[in-house]
Amino acid sequence: MTSRRILSLSIYLVVFICLPGLAQKPGIDPSLLQKANAGDVKAQLALGEAYASGISVAQDYSRAASWLQKAADQGSAQAQFDMGALYEAGNGVQQDDARAASWYQKAAEQGFAPAELHLGLLYDHGNGVTQDSAQAAGWYRKAALQKIPEAEYNLGTLYERGIGVPQDYAQAADLYRLAAEQGNASAQFNLGLLYDNGTGLEKNYTQAAAWYSKAAEQGLPRAQFNLGTMYANGQGVPVNLVESYFWLELAAKTWSGSRQDDAVHARDLVAQHLNPTDLAAAQDRAAKWLAAHQR
Repeated sequence: MTSRRILSLSIYLVVFICLPGLAQKPGIDPSLLQKANAGDVKAQLALGEAYASGISVAQDYSRAASWLQKAADQGSAQAQFDMGALYEAGNGVQQDDARAASWYQKAAEQGFAPAELHLGLLYDHGNGVTQDSAQAAGWYRKAALQKIPEAEYNLGTLYERGIGVPQDYAQAADLYRLAAEQGNASAQFNLGLLYDNGTGLEKNYTQAAAWYSKAAEQGLPRAQFNLGTMYANGQGVPVNLVESYFWLELAAKTWSGSRQDDAVHARDLVAQHLNPTDLAAAQDRAAKWLAAHQR
């Protein structure tokens, strides 16, 4: 699983510098720089995140790292997390997963939820630390208790597979539901799959289709494929071959590898049972959906 690190922005003051005929970025308020130089941790954090984001000044990861390091050394959990993100991405510093893990650990030990999640990810994949699924589960659990959807989803997958924790499909379902209700598409799909298969939950095609639909609308190809097949077979939804073709076409256009072949095959089977008018309408709807969602 991949996860992009995004540095959250502190509130900081800026002063606008205007030159005739030129639109320029606002600059850093001199008083903010003065406070940062005097050791004010909030000002150091604000400067570091300003340089990392490139919103108020030209983006400069080296300067970002310099200021964030100062704030992190003073115990700012946000800055410690941000330093971990810089080391993991190799922005402004030499890429180093071990140092990323060290910074995430410092922030996580202060209860900073994003750091708990990302430290769990490093343990899960063995990046910068010795791979340890039990440790991953532990850090995911801490972040999940703070309602971080990706942590809820990741912990759910460990319970479903019985990796790092005892296998428990009901617990996995509960965690998927928490993440799904916050809009996590992968959790929505997995919850739908549990309902579809009757694993950890009573089999319920209506619930399966409803959760697949939420994930499909967010562009998840495997959910689009499953939803398309349910419309073809009338499982949890009325038989609707136009709707089936639409979702299978989306999966066929966005999936890759052998699963794309499966989607193409299923789509073409459905197409054989559509009249030219309905087929053209479904194709046009799919093309518009793709154009609107793949910008």
